[in-house]
Amino acid sequence: MRYIGGVLSATPPTVTGPTDGEGGSASGIWSLETQSQYAGASGWPLPTVLRQLWTWGMNSYGQLGDGGSANKSSPVQVGALNTWKDVSCGKHFKVGLQEGKLYAFGRNTWGNLGVGNTTSYSSPVQVGALTTWSKVSAGSYACAAIKTDGTLWVWGRGANGGLGLGNTTDYSSPVQLGALTTWSKVEVSNYRMAAVKTDGTLWMWGINSTGELGQGNTTANSSPVQVGSLTTWASVSKVFGGACLAIKTDGTLWAWGLNGEGQLGLDDKTNYSSPVQVGSLTTWLTVSGGYSHTLATKTTGALWAWGNGSFGQLGQGSGTGYSSPVQVGSLTTWLTVSGGYAFTIANKTDGTLWSWGYNNYGQLGVGNMSNYSSPVQVGSLTTWLKSSAAYSGGAATYQVI
Repeated sequence: MRYIGGVLSATPPTVTGPTDGEGGSASGIWSLETQSQYAGASGWPLPTVLRQLWTWGMNSYGQLGDGGSANKSSPVQVGALNTWKDVSCGKHFKVGLQEGKLYAFGRNTWGNLGVGNTTSYSSPVQVGALTTWSKVSAGSYACAAIKTDGTLWVWGRGANGGLGLGNTTDYSSPVQLGALTTWSKVEVSNYRMAAVKTDGTLWMWGINSTGELGQGNTTANSSPVQVGSLTTWASVSKVFGGACLAIKTDGTLWAWGLNGEGQLGLDDKTNYSSPVQVGSLTTWLTVSGGYSHTLATKTTGALWAWGNGSFGQLGQGSGTGYSSPVQVGSLTTWLTVSGGYAFTIANKTDGTLWSWGYNNYGQLGVGNMSNYSSPVQVGSLTTWLKSSAAYSGGAATYQVI
């Protein structure tokens, strides 16, 4: 029995829907517990989190989803819906999830919006009519998404075998990749994709000019090929350039592919065609690659950056580049981070949103087009949940209302 707002409650509220802390609904009296107290299989599901979608930056293809084409240097809301679950930024387009539905907007030259044509849209349009989408990733010219049944679907530009369908054909509607139902995570980059299965294996396909498929060679593959034989891969990063970064279940960070700017973090500028461990630490939590720079968070909440720093995208207060990880300030309150084309967007645990780097289209969201080499807060709100950086301007995030 627990005391809740003047009422003694011996039973938890009635809950329907997902039980992972997001989604679903509840009726009855709700305890004001923290999310950390909630966490765990025996915890009560949290009430539905209402999420608005906001975008800013370059808008020449309608990729801000606000119905226009004018660039915006401050966040603008996409429609009036508050049911956005996830969003991923591609190059001049975005794809987002709403309660199992998939929506896309922006440039559609190669059918990368998945709506059956190559027409660009400046407002969100639904991808088919299904309500069973669970994860989505947008790359430079293509998309991939996983359904609740574990199947993987791809669409957009097929050059270099980037869709994994055994050909180089473009597809303007989702096409299932094989027949497996064991796909867990997927990330789309520039002409290539990477995915993790539920068994912890890592698979890649597409372009391989700098060894980015991790096969020990530079041969392109138009169908999925496994990276080694390990079953301990936890996540893999979307990268707009030719690098690849992934984290294992033991907290180690691994990198391979293009390294001309030191973006692999291996203290050199040599390309690698097989995974190489970044240092010896086992405390890496998340990693995100921009065009030629990399960001990563540790379990301590510290944020680290490396690679090209010409526009201040490493957050070091200068334009210096680094080929090994350097910490961004001394704070340990960083939650998530996302790298774009020479700029970075990150969220803190207090709900604030920060950005730095190149800002020629207003992609930092701070109301101007000045570059910043140290983190700058986006507005003053403390209700930002997550952010996603685009390739060449524009970003999207969610806001609790």
